[in-house]
Amino acid sequence: MTLDAYDTIGRSYSTRRQPDPRLAARLHALIGCESTVLNVGAGTGSYEPAQNVVVAVDPSAVMLSQRARSAAPAARAVAEALPFENNAFDVVLAILTVHHWNDQRRGLEECARVARDRVIILTWDPDADGFWLVRDYFPEILDIDRRSFPSMQLLSAVLGPIDVQPLPIPGDCVDGFLGAYWHRPEAYLDEEVRAGISTFSRLASIGPQLERLERDLASGDWERRNAELRHRADLDVGYRLVVAQRDRRD
Repeated sequence: MTLDAYDTIGRSYSTRRQPDPRLAARLHALIGCESTVLNVGAGTGSYEPAQNVVVAVDPSAVMLSQRARSAAPAARAVAEALPFENNAFDVVLAILTVHHWNDQRRGLEECARVARDRVIILTWDPDADGFWLVRDYFPEILDIDRRSFPSMQLLSAVLGPIDVQPLPIPGDCVDGFLGAYWHRPEAYLDEEVRAGISTFSRLASIGPQLERLERDLASGDWERRNAELRHRADLDVGYRLVVAQRDRRD
């Protein structure tokens, strides 16, 4: 995805992409309280731990302009060319951003270069099964995401041994990424909700699929096919926390 495109689709991120406290707790436990943090592809600053010294970078002026006054200091920069010295930060954080990088390998190498202790990535596993939205209505999204998101093999090849942790998504997730509304199917009919999900901007047509979803909700077909989901508090839809410990001899 080009930077110009992200400047356009990112305009609603400060309202639609709020951090979910349960996901934040998982991330912050991995980061620790005393670590210095570089947030790469930081956007509006979701999930930046308030108790840490944080520096943020993002290539989009539109995204950076939506950061709160109280947010960490931020600069325009791309992951592939981080303007910092080797081992400059204890932790390098990359939250649902690697799939937007033009050169993922180079960006990951840069993250490893400036990380003293560990690199923490929130991403989606291309080998994961798709949930009902992409399985039944938007299989093209699944195709796009499987091409766009980094494989676990690539992450391991660049970062070394990685700890891959499933991140089940709560049914009432506060954040607004693609899988956040798995328990609230009617939300995908909302144009403002879709505006906060980058993949929808890459589809040539979404009208017929949305009309079919709306019909299935009205007729009860969706409920009959997915009744078991109503009893779930959370669901693994493929999101992963990836942690790579750095070799201090680097």
